[in-house]
Amino acid sequence: MKKTLTAFVAAATIAVSLAGSASDVSAQGRGGAVAAGVAAGLVGGLIVGSAIANSRPAYVVEPAPVYVAPRTCIVDQQVWSNRYQAWVVRPVRVAC
Repeated sequence: MKKTLTAFVAAATIAVSLAGSASDVSAQGRGGAVAAGVAAGLVGGLIVGSAIANSRPAYVVEPAPVYVAPRTCIVDQQVWSNRYQAWVVRPVRVAC
């Protein structure tokens, strides 16, 4: 907002100085139409330039999410085996 206000004040100052300095001689008998056209062009250019400079980009690229599997370890544990009807030692994957 501060940049926009500063640009607008600068453009208004230039426009007033151009309109005040234009006379019939410098405008070649057109009543200051050239000065008014130049001032309007400067003000319009500053407004459009300020709007473009303060705008957000059209797209934002975000990184893809990364999924990490939990760490697991293989540990020998005693497990009941229905096949053998006894406790057996088997490798079992557990969280570390």
